[in-house]
Amino acid sequence: MIFVRDKGQMCNNLLQYAHVYAWALEHGRKSVSMRFCYKYPYFHIRHTAWHNPAVYVLAKFSGWIKVLPVLSFNKEEDEGSKEKEKFMLEHRNLIVEGWHVRYYDLFYKYKEEIKKLFDFDETIKSCVNAKIPMDNTLKLGVHIRRGDYKTFYDGMYYYDDAEYISHIMDFCSLFPDKKITVVICGNYGNIDKQKFYNSLNDCEVIFPEGNPGEDLYALSKCDYIVGAPSSFSLVASMYNDAKLFWMVKGKPLSIGNFRPFNEMLPELFYAFRPKI
Repeated sequence: MIFVRDKGQMCNNLLQYAHVYAWALEHGRKSVSMRFCYKYPYFHIRHTAWHNPAVYVLAKFSGWIKVLPVLSFNKEEDEGSKEKEKFMLEHRNLIVEGWHVRYYDLFYKYKEEIKKLFDFDETIKSCVNAKIPMDNTLKLGVHIRRGDYKTFYDGMYYYDDAEYISHIMDFCSLFPDKKITVVICGNYGNIDKQKFYNSLNDCEVIFPEGNPGEDLYALSKCDYIVGAPSSFSLVASMYNDAKLFWMVKGKPLSIGNFRPFNEMLPELFYAFRPKI
């Protein structure tokens, strides 16, 4: 059994585990996400074998007393390391940790299995479907990421309401003959909702205001997604192949700058490399 652990937020944990999960499928191995054993009760994975708090406690204790070896992917050069892959092949039971565990080709190969594993519970779907019309209108998902982004990289990816509204209006200008529904999710911080309603009066603007699972599902139902670079908007784009645009200062919003999940997945790491 490969026990996968890491820190960070929900979608970071999902992507990290998905790489190991895909590797395990390729090699006929079983794997467990320690993080999803006890957190984030929104997905099918919580109803699969081994994903429960007791397994988390057992694996954590086994690592602490060094019964299980720990393989760390904490450095950039660990990505795709043949030496570390050899270690996994030689040890039937171990703990894998670290953000730099990546097997992109296997991730893409098993993406449908990953999506099924992280399918949303019916309670999540029914709650969101009651708020967002499941019609043929063009849907733009907007992920407002604030919180730690105010200081993260000196606020490089922190945007105020006016900047989000400007990007939404730029998007709408690309489809002048279409009715557009704008679904706005995220850790808003202070947001002037009325300002969004007033500025976007030609659109239907929806703030689902759900828990993280509901927000992720809401964004995943959209045709296009706009937001600051983050694993949250990236994972949302994975489910239904929504095209994703990450807001970077000086980068114009255009159809050509919306890209699919498979192209954007490697970009997540480079968006947050130490800036020299």
